[in-house]
Amino acid sequence: MTINTSKTQHSLTREQKEAVGLLSIGTFLEYFDLMLYIHMAILMNDLFFPQTDPFTSSLFLAFAFWSTYLLRPFGAIIFGYIGDKIGRKTTVVITTLMMSIACIVMVLVKTYEEIGITASIIVTLCRMIQGMSCVGEVSGAELYLTEMIKPPLQYPAVTAVTVLSVLGATTALGVASYVTSSDEANWRIAFMIGACIAIVGFFARTTLKETPDFVDAKRKMKLFLSANNNNLEDSKIYQNIMNKKVNVKTTISYFLIRCAWPACFYFVFIHCANLYKTTFGFTANQVIHQNFLVSMCELLMAIFLLLLSRIVYPLKILKTILCIYSIFILASPYLFSIITSPSHLFYIQLFSGVFALGIIPGSAILYKHFPIFKRFTYTSMLYALSRIFMYGITSFGLIYLVKFFGNYGFLILMLPIIIGYGLGLSHFQHLEIKAGNYPKN
Repeated sequence: MTINTSKTQHSLTREQKEAVGLLSIGTFLEYFDLMLYIHMAILMNDLFFPQTDPFTSSLFLAFAFWSTYLLRPFGAIIFGYIGDKIGRKTTVVITTLMMSIACIVMVLVKTYEEIGITASIIVTLCRMIQGMSCVGEVSGAELYLTEMIKPPLQYPAVTAVTVLSVLGATTALGVASYVTSSDEANWRIAFMIGACIAIVGFFARTTLKETPDFVDAKRKMKLFLSANNNNLEDSKIYQNIMNKKVNVKTTISYFLIRCAWPACFYFVFIHCANLYKTTFGFTANQVIHQNFLVSMCELLMAIFLLLLSRIVYPLKILKTILCIYSIFILASPYLFSIITSPSHLFYIQLFSGVFALGIIPGSAILYKHFPIFKRFTYTSMLYALSRIFMYGITSFGLIYLVKFFGNYGFLILMLPIIIGYGLGLSHFQHLEIKAGNYPKN
């Protein structure tokens, strides 16, 4: 199978290998810090939020989770502007520093029992800062490699960033499992480790160079301005490039595709975790251990997709995963009705986690259909909006849907998401066919 692109690349240069390594490791560190609290939420919420009845506790859990994504649109505006005006490198350096500061505060903050509601406020603000920095981190790293490497190596290289983010989340789960299982271990040690590795990541990323595509585009702009005596109105080429409109259908399609992962993630790691606790009486450590096993399988799946993207066109992979997950969703009411043991719930959780609807290994393809000087702003903003929108709906909506509709609650939530995801993929497939990039065989 061949991929028709104007430029192809079959081996990485030394500089590209260093960029993949630094960005992947940095993303690992970033996601370790971000996911540490989320996976320890079943323990941390008892320390930083008031204790109440199980239903209200579920709402506290939902709010603590959702708060991580509340400021992401604001972060997208800031880092989108920096990324499109100053450069991709600057964003990934700043976001890593922000993450490390938030982790340091988490190490020092006192519990609810010690300082009351102030503890809840401080922790929530830290989660917001971490969520805001993450939007620039993810988009910055993936865009950096998209613009630095050409297909077909572009697909596994960009996917490597996601693989390391999954590894970061899995490592966070491993640390959380150890901290909650050992009487001698202190949960603050986990955040201290997160702060240290984030600082290391900050200094490592300062050695990166700017992406060739962005540098080349900026150089052309300077030449255009010089040729027209810095008169922007006389430079039609400058105006065409800088003010190039983003296709509305592309924008909506990207948003719809991005909306799928948050719902899948919340169900796997938050909703199922709560079911283990409320239905089967699992302890915090037992829940974290179950999530750790699922995360390990997710990591193996991400590695498999990375390798598969070298020989199979990414959009075809995403379409196949969509078909598999759709069958699972349609069967979900029956599957939930036959759960009689923790192992049954684990199988459902595992399948939903492994075949969750995301954008890997096709993220590079989606990015390329946005204009280069609006690419960072648009993709990071849409990413942020999809998270705050879907995590808000999922966090609170799933609680009430399951309460009022029972086993059909999850199906009601996921059907529109699956349809939107499929429509989004179809649009990008059409764009790739039109551009001559979609393989015929």
